[in-house]
Amino acid sequence: MSETTTIDRPGAGQSGDGIGDQGGGGAGSPLELRSTPLLPDGYQVPASRWTHPSTRMRELLRTEPYLFGPGVYDPMGAQLVMYHGYKAVYFSGYSFAIGHLGTTDMDLYANVEIADGARRTVSALRKFQLTMAVGEADKGVAPRHLEIPPVIVDMDAGYGNIFNVQRTTELYVNAGIAAAHIEDQVLPKRCGHIGGKALVPANEMVGKLRIARAVANDLGNRDFVIIARTDGLSAIDAPQAERGMALAVDRGLRYLDSGVADLVWCEFPTSDRGPVEEWAGEMRKRFPEARFAFNWSSSFKWFNDADPITFAQLGEMGFGFIFITLGGQHAMGHGLSVLLQAMAEKQEQGYIELQRKEWEQGTDFPTQSHHRFSGVPYHHLVGEMYDSARLGKGFADHLPDDKVV
Repeated sequence: MSETTTIDRPGAGQSGDGIGDQGGGGAGSPLELRSTPLLPDGYQVPASRWTHPSTRMRELLRTEPYLFGPGVYDPMGAQLVMYHGYKAVYFSGYSFAIGHLGTTDMDLYANVEIADGARRTVSALRKFQLTMAVGEADKGVAPRHLEIPPVIVDMDAGYGNIFNVQRTTELYVNAGIAAAHIEDQVLPKRCGHIGGKALVPANEMVGKLRIARAVANDLGNRDFVIIARTDGLSAIDAPQAERGMALAVDRGLRYLDSGVADLVWCEFPTSDRGPVEEWAGEMRKRFPEARFAFNWSSSFKWFNDADPITFAQLGEMGFGFIFITLGGQHAMGHGLSVLLQAMAEKQEQGYIELQRKEWEQGTDFPTQSHHRFSGVPYHHLVGEMYDSARLGKGFADHLPDDKVV
């Protein structure tokens, strides 16, 4: 029988358990903690660790005005999202293409590649929960009780026919992924904001949605969330007469008619709010309770928009899941470029400037101690717990805290 504890969940912006207004369950609500055989006695993790990510995502979609997932492409990015208390992680296909292949989003990677990247990300989040639950007592760092955000993953156009979708869904479900989205482009597909998009017949797309649902159900995960995306609004080629908004509306309604799509996503070509309001309104004429997904896209120059649509406004229109596909990619590119430019100009002083910003009093950059972030204190504790002496934390000489992390 595992030990169970209930603690108060901190409100937004508070430290201690690392859960603010983006933490599952809401600020101020009690957080149930339990022991696990992967931690020594006295250390605990949130009980939600043993709730399936798909089930958790459905609960969040049901209870939250909207669910926001920052876009990442690797385990470290997802861990940072989790550390800062977000309720979802979006694993972006375009970001994966850039981050792992150094190329664009035109179906240039295979299903097994992105599935493995997503699998490693889910595994990393589970491990990160353990490492944060340990803290670092020797340096006065208290444990942080972080809940694991569900991971939503790009499935592009399914990487082939229905049997390719079957295999991909099996890989995703078995990896512990909460949800996936499939789009109605022909293969090879392309980013929704690159020209030349063409669509498959609607019934072919519905077939892909149906087999994804069948695979998840067969594997015992009836909560697996399926998001149907249409590129109809700006497609140049489709096997039906409608074009533009009429095509996007028709496709969205067909995917809702299938009874499979939990959320429908229309890819919009600009940040203009008019088409967003029109499309969502048309969807809800027939499906008043329908929920949608929205790509608050990095392709748009939101800073030039006089009245950018807000997350809250999207939530009011029925957009239950909102994400920024390449947010993490742009942040990494910006941050690393700043460092490289500084070191090109000032050599070692450029890196010293970075460290000063990381360690400035009052800041909260979890990677300032890469050892703590990656789980060295956890490995020390568990190494000793399982009698692996060489995994202990002893040094031949004492290393002062003001010299090393």
